[in-house]
Amino acid sequence: MKEFLVFLIRLYRKYISPLKRPCCRFYPTCSQYALDCLEKYGVLKGGFMAINRILRCNPFSKGGYDPVK
Repeated sequence: MKEFLVFLIRLYRKYISPLKRPCCRFYPTCSQYALDCLEKYGVLKGGFMAINRILRCNPFSKGGYDPVK
């Protein structure tokens, strides 16, 4: 399952992300954060952390440096 999610994120980064203007308010980007979370914590906890980060990435968020802890 982890490999499939990583595959989907990489597809997004290669084919969809270049078509959009840069809009992520965080560093590292949300997609890189998701990859890091999946690698470090696995599908359940890493997936939850990635979804939480994506929900925080909005125009009302200050953003900034937010590494995987």
